[in-house]
Amino acid sequence: MQRPLILTTCVLATIGAWGQTPTPPPAVQPKAPRTVEVNHASAAPIIRTSLNQSTLLELPPGEKVATVFGGNTDDWIFNAGHVASRFISVKPKAAAAKSSTNVHIISDHGNDYTLELKEVSGDPDASFDSTVFLTATDPEAQKKQAEAPVFVPAAEVKEKEEILEKEAADAHAAAEAEKASAQRAKEQYESTYPSNLHFDYSWDEKKAKALGVRQIWDDGKFTYIQGKFEEPPVVYELKDKKGSLINFDFANGLYTVPKLLQNGYVAIGKARVDFHREEAN
Repeated sequence: MQRPLILTTCVLATIGAWGQTPTPPPAVQPKAPRTVEVNHASAAPIIRTSLNQSTLLELPPGEKVATVFGGNTDDWIFNAGHVASRFISVKPKAAAAKSSTNVHIISDHGNDYTLELKEVSGDPDASFDSTVFLTATDPEAQKKQAEAPVFVPAAEVKEKEEILEKEAADAHAAAEAEKASAQRAKEQYESTYPSNLHFDYSWDEKKAKALGVRQIWDDGKFTYIQGKFEEPPVVYELKDKKGSLINFDFANGLYTVPKLLQNGYVAIGKARVDFHREEAN
């Protein structure tokens, strides 16, 4: 008579087990911010992380992240941002069975902060580090912190490269615009140049022929004297009936005086040709 009772009890126990609701896994909760000491003589500190949750790691004041690399980049995200700073965010993409790695953070002062990252969403104590303040405790690292940075953070290099590239592009664009503007001004000047020539000078034709002077004109800014000279004469400006030497260029029988002369003369020894510019009506 005992066997049916045992069978019935087993069946009822099984049915009761089927009807039970599975206990949900504990919710993952962030832990309060904490400080972690890093020392090369000790094992790497363990940082508790949770699936799809970010953990913020913060370097000591005065240091910036120069570069960061981890052992498992397939299942983890390491983000130091686009601007050089003290902060780096780590986040596991895979669950605990696959996701455990280490991370090396090199600061701009040359300090290496090595940490072990552990994904804990499957642990009974499912709490993870939300913010971790890193501090170096070995004397050598503390000495480096007091010295000037030895590395330029990659983000700063990229930022400077972008600034330099933009400045170069802006300078090139400005040069091209200036070149185009100069070309337009040149074309405009050349198109109107013939109308800017003025043949308003008078001189003694007989003396000019003996000296070799053939023509004198100006373009409103420069004065030109053209001739066929056995010996190039000297050009003078005449003011208050007094002659003074002036600067000029001479090539292929053409004098170019970089100013507008109203009165002047050319001379070789005692031979002289005076010229005068008539004001246009």
